[in-house]
Amino acid sequence: MHYEIPLLPPKQDLETKAILKKLPSAHRRLAELKGIAATIPNESILINTLALQEAKDSSAIENIITTHDELYKAQLFEELVTNASAKEVNNYADALKHGFDLVRKNKIISVRHIIEIQNLLEQNDAGFRKLPGTELVNQSTGESVYKPPQSYDSIVELMDNMVRFINEPEISDLDPLIKMAVIHHQFESIHPFYDGNGRTGRILNILYLVIQDLLDLPILYLSRFIISNKADYYRLLQKVRDEGSWEEWIIYMLNGVEQTAKETIVLIGAMRNLMQDYKIRIRKELPKIYSQDLLNNLFRHPYTKIDFLMKELIVSRLTATRYVDLLVSNGFLTKEKIGRSNFYINVPLFTLFKNEPDVKQPVPPIQTINPNFDSI
Repeated sequence: MHYEIPLLPPKQDLETKAILKKLPSAHRRLAELKGIAATIPNESILINTLALQEAKDSSAIENIITTHDELYKAQLFEELVTNASAKEVNNYADALKHGFDLVRKNKIISVRHIIEIQNLLEQNDAGFRKLPGTELVNQSTGESVYKPPQSYDSIVELMDNMVRFINEPEISDLDPLIKMAVIHHQFESIHPFYDGNGRTGRILNILYLVIQDLLDLPILYLSRFIISNKADYYRLLQKVRDEGSWEEWIIYMLNGVEQTAKETIVLIGAMRNLMQDYKIRIRKELPKIYSQDLLNNLFRHPYTKIDFLMKELIVSRLTATRYVDLLVSNGFLTKEKIGRSNFYINVPLFTLFKNEPDVKQPVPPIQTINPNFDSI
């Protein structure tokens, strides 16, 4: 069935009784998440650690699978890591953080921003699709599920319209969480790029919440929820196209916001408790080397290395080496080796992330086919 993508805002009433009933709990959880995030002393701790988790999960939706260990090592020793999936996941984390840097000051998302984000994800500058032939197919049956706009001019027009809908509140007075669900559906339907549309769209979700001041930091990641409910995700995306069934789609997204916020609140609380434990113990056992900067370094990333301590604490290699040796001997870090290089693991922090339910699902049921683009 052909779907003619309408310009935004949607013409039908989206504030149904069921949606309005669901909105308060989603907003309440978001507000709680915003509050607990403010209790972590350094924002880069959450941005770095949670961005890696989201990068891992969002990439898994596209069947780009990596382990926590491979991912963290790729952050430390890019030149020594040959795992292509870990590199792709790191590209996602970089794209997410770059997007946040772009939007946090001016609180707008431009077409240029979206293209920059996708460029970082895919490590190319192909931009919007210019050649016809793209379609989404069911991988099990080979059946065509959906054919997005084929002409470059149509893609540009729809993207310009979507960006105005994002940035100009006078266009629509819909609740921002409803708008987020609409924007995500619109972007995935436009499918403007040859590759990376799903991951770019999930980054836009996060950035939109920051623009709307529902969050101060990009820390609500829906990818784990989508993975756990993947069949419904694809089914409801298509159901809007086939039947105009917005209510089910929006409630699905609101459920995702609420559930993900609850899980992230628990995770940040556990990180905060672990940081407090380390703070008390290091100050007691190693008072001469304790500093807030040192504590921040140990929690900005589950893995660290001497170069990171030198840079962040502004100390010599000799001093940084002495610090990590003391931290290892007192059980705060575990020393490991890759090639000729040493690295150091905050095992409790690593375990905290590793023990979150890992996603190991088969190839997603929907695949993008574009015979005109080599990387597909």
